[in-house]
Amino acid sequence: MGSTFSSLHYHIIFSTKERAPLITEEHRERLHAYVGGVIKGLGGIPESVGGVEDHIHILCGLKPSHCVSDFVRDLKRRVTSWSQETFDPKFGWQEGYAAFSVSIGVVPATKKYIADQEQHHKSFSYLDELRHLLDEAGIPYEERFLV
Repeated sequence: MGSTFSSLHYHIIFSTKERAPLITEEHRERLHAYVGGVIKGLGGIPESVGGVEDHIHILCGLKPSHCVSDFVRDLKRRVTSWSQETFDPKFGWQEGYAAFSVSIGVVPATKKYIADQEQHHKSFSYLDELRHLLDEAGIPYEERFLV
């Protein structure tokens, strides 16, 4: 056993290319399971994966040695390749992502938030949700980068 201890949880969100409805209900559960497997393969701990047709939410634990941007890049690349081969040759993700650190006390609420995505998006669009989360976290953004 080493002497490094960590509890690094991240809520990561990104959308499909041009926010197209590429994550169909028919394939969603299988895609989410595959995302969890890729997270494990990259050395992370998948805690929750969810979303709707145009974006995905991930709660995962990462090691201190992980670089979030490299992790997300590799995750998106692997899931894109698999999705193109399995479901849709046009499948792709948008450039960029949102990542929020999550303290251990907020992990259960974040898991519930991710599990409730279908219900949540009956009232709110992806962009409205993203704006709200960015504002809540105090992250400045330019509207042109959200579109």
